Amino acid sequence: MTLEDPVQASWLVLVYRIPSEPTRLRSTAWRRLKSLGAVYLQNSVATLPKDAASERALRKLRHDIIQMGGTAVLLDSVPVVGEDVVLGAYQSARADEYEEVVDRCEDFLTEVGKEYEKSHFTYAELEENEVDHKKLADWLARIVERDRFGADGRVEAEAALARCEEALEQYAARVYLEEPEGH
Repeated sequence: MTLEDPVQASWLVLVYRIPSEPTRLRSTAWRRLKSLGAVYLQNSVATLPKDAASERALRKLRHDIIQMGGTAVLLDSVPVVGEDVVLGAYQSARADEYEEVVDRCEDFLTEVGKEYEKSHFTYAELEENEVDHKKLADWLARIVERDRFGADGRVEAEAALARCEEALEQYAARVYLEEPEGH
């Protein structure tokens, strides 16, 4: 995917209202918007760069909000002024996500280090570490996919994930040496 010119970017804007009770309905909408990478311009007004996948997801969320007893409008918008505010919020959200990946990678490396300290080299632990690594890799891939404008932090996050992969490979090699065949 090529970087788009932020000045020419079109944005989808979801304006919605959800009943205050039960509160789980509001949190459901918030979690879905967050998982899409949307940023809030103000309460109950969220935006994403326009593309077919974002439009499908926001149309579905709009439908679900109405099913919850709420109201929602999905707008196609190009800011007349304030594009820097919208873009800044979007870029900041991606940079925060990249930073969180780096933090989680450090946690992963710490956990693998603990296995070395305990001399705990088992296939079960290797499998658990492989699952954790895959989650990190998938998460980073989702962030990269929605990073339409080249936010800060991608290089650091990719490097952190590479360190995790290297540590996992070293751990796997040690498991293969330590674990007897047939167990």
